[in-house]
Amino acid sequence: MTAVAERLSAIDAAIADAARRAGRDPAEITRIVVTKFHPAALVSELYGLGVREVGENRQQELSAKAEALAELDDLRWHFIGQAQTNKAGAIRRAAQAVHSVDRLRIAEALDRAATDDLLLDVLLQINLTDDPGRGGVAPTELERLAEQVLALPTLRLRGVMAVAPLDEDPAAAFARVHESAQRLRAVAPGAEWISAGMTGDFAEAIAAGATHLRIGSAITGPRPAQG
Repeated sequence: MTAVAERLSAIDAAIADAARRAGRDPAEITRIVVTKFHPAALVSELYGLGVREVGENRQQELSAKAEALAELDDLRWHFIGQAQTNKAGAIRRAAQAVHSVDRLRIAEALDRAATDDLLLDVLLQINLTDDPGRGGVAPTELERLAEQVLALPTLRLRGVMAVAPLDEDPAAAFARVHESAQRLRAVAPGAEWISAGMTGDFAEAIAAGATHLRIGSAITGPRPAQG
């Protein structure tokens, strides 16, 4: 077993244990492997190990890897970084899901970028901090943004995404995400995804109802040095 295979197996076992402790079925939880700065060859190795959900947070890297691995047609790419309107077309061409919609302008840009009849899965990113400069919509504006996104014909609103602040207990942060997700479902009953939880806090996210986890170096290993 390779080192990557060992790390993947260990994380999947830990996710399953956390799910069972929370009284949940591990099959309800989607593990997204974040391959930031790693080569396409690693994604190919992960694919051989059964991984089908991969995340990237930079458009250029997403586009390059998606093109290089286009023959893996059941591989799903999740864009999890801050989206820019001028890159919406490239993001849409490469990704099947965008986790970081936090304003109407980016939602509209993604909608305009449609070139076929396929719907793009989107999640609304919630800002869990008091800093308006951080990515994410203010929780008080969530329903308004949801209604706007629901009016865009090529987007499919799936749920919410959030990152727990470093200076807050993750359990408390994810409890607020859960509450926001419930409010969203009052506006969009089918929006059941909760993208929350990374290597250091996925157990707390699972306990709070997370359906999608974003796990990086705990599976991929240390990121290659950037020149």
